[in-house]
Amino acid sequence: MLKKEYLSSLLDRDTFAAWVFLAPALILLGIFLLWPIVYLFYLSLTDGSLSSNGPQWIGWRNYWLLFNDSDFWQVIGNTAYFTIATVIPSLVIPLGLAVLLNRSIAFRGLLRTAYFIPSITSLVAVGLGFRWLFQTEGPVNNFLISLGLDPIPWLSSSVWAMPVLILLSSWKQLGFNMVVFLAGLQIIPQSRYEAAELDGANSWGKFWYITLPGLKPTLIFAAVTTAIFTLRSFEQVYVITGGGPLNSTNLLVYYIWEQAFRRFKFGYAAAAATVLLVVTLVLVYFQLKTWREND
Repeated sequence: MLKKEYLSSLLDRDTFAAWVFLAPALILLGIFLLWPIVYLFYLSLTDGSLSSNGPQWIGWRNYWLLFNDSDFWQVIGNTAYFTIATVIPSLVIPLGLAVLLNRSIAFRGLLRTAYFIPSITSLVAVGLGFRWLFQTEGPVNNFLISLGLDPIPWLSSSVWAMPVLILLSSWKQLGFNMVVFLAGLQIIPQSRYEAAELDGANSWGKFWYITLPGLKPTLIFAAVTTAIFTLRSFEQVYVITGGGPLNSTNLLVYYIWEQAFRRFKFGYAAAAATVLLVVTLVLVYFQLKTWREND
């Protein structure tokens, strides 16, 4: 009986029309999203050969090589350090700016636009600008010398090269997260702040007990999107450091590109890309789970 009702619902005119309208989007989704993921996993289980015989099946060998490669674990450490060090300022600074620009201050619209501009600029162009700023005889070192300090070999030092990339990525993400937080602030009822003022709460108390709890879903969204942005970082590494010095700024996406298009180890690169995909899916799952709990 239930099966018959299910079949009749499928044949219902409205249901049929819905499937017809959804079909183009589902087909495109399958071709450009689902199939590449399936093929990526398949390629990671082969040698990725470009010969006429095609890729040869080798099972889990690429993953065994990957997890026993010291360079891969160094890249994982670099990526974790880069991600954490980028996400924290990319949340704290935009949140402070959003709280400030949510008030009635002079030139508020102009300031919002100015802070948002970095998020729409070309990452390659910004990377070239940062490389010029932080080169050995660049403006940053000239400024340090004018203060009586010694110049720093920013891009040739395994200690200082990564902070340059972190600074660039944090600056690039600043405007987008600020707009996200501004949108989140709009949905917090003003009556909560008015009630807190009547109870004698100061600015810090209102921020800690009203603003932050009200922004929890927004904070999770901004943290996850920023983490994904940093995990897929490639342009700044390619333009500024090339993964050096001494592999200290080699991030996961750049490592995948290097393995695939410089060393032509496509199966190995596919295995590393699968690891990146799993990490990204875990972040997305965490975001969705948090939203469901809040709902």
